[in-house]
Parts: sequence; structure tokens; C-alpha cells
Amino acid sequence: MKQITTALLDDLTARAQQAPRLRAHHNMHPELSDPTQRLAVAMEPGTYVRAHRHPHTFELLHSLRGRFVVLHFDDAGQVTDRVVLGEEAMMVETPPGVWHAVLSLDEGAVIFEVKDGVYTPIPEHDYMPWTVAEGEPGMEAIIAWYATAQVGERFPGLPGSSVSA
Repeated sequence: MKQITTALLDDLTARAQQAPRLRAHHNMHPELSDPTQRLAVAMEPGTYVRAHRHPHTFELLHSLRGRFVVLHFDDAGQVTDRVVLGEEAMMVETPPGVWHAVLSLDEGAVIFEVKDGVYTPIPEHDYMPWTVAEGEPGMEAIIAWYATAQVGERFPGLPGSSVSA
């Protein structure tokens, strides 16, 4: 029997707090080639999830501990949906092909993720064009904007954005 225990969540949190990316994961699937990816991900505040999409699969997210902002975007980068997972909702599903990003709001937060298909890295064309790669200048500004972004808004400085950078 596979289980996610409090001890496992505590261990994941400790590993995330020590990791350069402020994340640690525990796979429930036996190998990366499994047809369904199932994993718990400890995400500390400050970790960066670049806005992206999965053309081939939905993504199901469930808060095991803590709160997360989940944002959906249209092709122009405008926020179309926003929810605080772990507060307003306990689970959300992002349809295939929808641009999305996640922000951890709490220390010790752990999210559970389910996706169809074998693990494959996200290709560059499936990242939102206005985002920067992890570690690049501007990353902190994007993380800060995720925390306050509301439906109808676009990242400051984008054409059509109502807020200046």
C-alpha cells in the first residue's frame, strides 16, 4: 500500500527548504515512463513555477497542506481564472492546453499533482512567452505578481497591461 503520511510531508518540506529551487517531490508512480504521473510536491514560498501548458493532458492539483495560488491565462497572458487552493478550493483541474502557474503561499505547503502521459520536460514553446527561465532576471517580479494577479490582469509591462512595470 502506497501512502502519503505526515512524516513523508515533513520530510518533503525539510528537503524543499534546503533545495536551491525550494521544491522537493515524491513520486507515487513507479517510473517516469508510467502512463499516469502522480506526485506530491513540497513547494516553499519563493519557488518559481514558470507559466506553462500541457497540450496533451489535464493537470489535477490537490492541496495536501498549505495554500497555493493557481492562475490560468489566455494566449495573450491575461488571467482568466484565479483560485487559492487550500482555502477557496481543495482541488482544481487545469484542462489540456491551458496556460497556468502555481505559487506557494505557505511554508511547509505540499501539493499533489496528477497528469496523464509519461514524464517529458516542458519544451520552450509551452512556456508563456513573457515569462523568464528560472534564475533569470525578472523571475522575482513574476513571483510577486502571481501573488496579487487578478482575473482580467496581465503582467505589468505587457502590451495591453493596465499596470506599468
